[in-house]
Amino acid sequence: MRVIGGAGEQLGVMPVDEALKEAGERGLDLVEVAPMAKPPVVKIMDYGKYRYEQDKAAKAAKKKQHVIHMKEVKFRPGISQHDFDFKVRHARTFLGDGNKVKLTMMFRGRQVTHPELGQEVLARVLEELQELAKVEVEPKLEGRNMTMVLAPK
Repeated sequence: MRVIGGAGEQLGVMPVDEALKEAGERGLDLVEVAPMAKPPVVKIMDYGKYRYEQDKAAKAAKKKQHVIHMKEVKFRPGISQHDFDFKVRHARTFLGDGNKVKLTMMFRGRQVTHPELGQEVLARVLEELQELAKVEVEPKLEGRNMTMVLAPK
């Protein structure tokens, strides 16, 4: 086996038992780095410390990434102006945070026979959020709900 020391220095090619003895004298572990190489490469290191630093680096990378969530805002065809403004304001904050927004138009009873009323409300929402969002999924009617997805620009 080709043995690499704790500081990265080459210790040369030696048998397994001799490499284990060398690692034991230093109070460190013998870790196989490249098993497919000819001869296999092992490194003398503190494996616990190595794992700790890997986990720490993975946590730091995870903190820096931003996960995009899907937020939902529900409307009805006969929505009042105040409720409309309130829900659009929520959608605006969700888009500002970098999240996608799913706009759901819910129809009750015979309202489903007039989907154009729902499309008008969704068009008003899109008009309000024009500077912040782009349409990712066009409005489509699925049963009693019409959905549309907006993504931040």
